[in-house]
Amino acid sequence: MLYLQVIILGIIQGIAEFLPISSSAHLIIFRDIFGIGSAMGSEITMAFDIALHLGTLLAICLFFFKDFLSIVVNGFTKPKSKDGKMMWFILIACIPAAIFGILFEETIENALRGNFVLIACALIFMGIVIYLCDYYFKQKKGFDEMTWLDALVIGCAQVFALIPGFSRSGTTIAAARARGINREDAAKFSFYLSAPVVAGAVLITFLKDSTMALISANIGIFVLGILISFLAGLICIKFLLKYLKTHDFKVFMWYRLALGIIVLLCLLVM
Repeated sequence: MLYLQVIILGIIQGIAEFLPISSSAHLIIFRDIFGIGSAMGSEITMAFDIALHLGTLLAICLFFFKDFLSIVVNGFTKPKSKDGKMMWFILIACIPAAIFGILFEETIENALRGNFVLIACALIFMGIVIYLCDYYFKQKKGFDEMTWLDALVIGCAQVFALIPGFSRSGTTIAAARARGINREDAAKFSFYLSAPVVAGAVLITFLKDSTMALISANIGIFVLGILISFLAGLICIKFLLKYLKTHDFKVFMWYRLALGIIVLLCLLVM
């Protein structure tokens, strides 16, 4: 039963990390409200969630390997080229999340992780914001016309993703659409931006002796969770990029509204 729950959580992470629906909110809701994964024990919950993020990080690195290689090489050799500028845009966008993450992430996690009402409201609120940003701001530009100010605005929006329910991909895509970036490039930049942010969070967590001890004692579920989230993430990235070529974000708004309402109803009857 435990390994089945690990597989379910891995699939949830792989899907929700890239769709604008908040992976952190889904892991919290499915574990703490629906009971999926509660059997693994609260002492390893945070470390396991970060391990699942490692799986989706590996999916990003593999799927966009050629893109990242070109971005890094051109960033140093041809900084004024499209890929060269992209490296510096990514670095600019990472600054706000890095600062707030280092200073406030643990405080926010401790204060808000168990606040299911806030999580439900964040799901509903951000679902509406994502749809409105996509609907009212027309597609005007791609990566070629992106500016450092676009990158900074998107990076500042990502700070809100520290609150469970807002969604890292959701906030960054919404901000990119508000800056007039087309849907597909908005999603791609969100994926690019997630790599250093998630890598930093994984590194900080895994360097702790307590985390390594938990992983060593529960190596089976950690390896399985990473593998499943990796595979699910690869499938989801490909799906979303194809989906956004011909569809908008309306379905994600309705899903977030429905899930937020379900959570609120569950809290009323618990």
